[in-house]
Amino acid sequence: MYFGFDKYNLTPEAQSVIDQIVAESAGPLSVIGHTDTSGSNAYNQALGQRRADSVSNALTAQGKELCNAQSKGETDLAVQTGDGVREPLNRRAVVGGC
Repeated sequence: MYFGFDKYNLTPEAQSVIDQIVAESAGPLSVIGHTDTSGSNAYNQALGQRRADSVSNALTAQGKELCNAQSKGETDLAVQTGDGVREPLNRRAVVGGC
């Protein structure tokens, strides 16, 4: 699911994805938050964690068990960019199995 620039709140679209994950998944889940390269490494690491926590909180509120919620910050980009680039596809949280 994707996030706006410098945001970690869940959009209605993200909440729909979470609802689908809850309905279709079995077992504990892992959540990884990501950012684009705009901002410092430290800021992006913290923002990625806030994104992971936002998704994790929504999942656990619906009874899902989590094994992991972490940030990759601006590492592990979906779209490779230089530093300081606002790339919407890099502002995401990824949910998977443990």
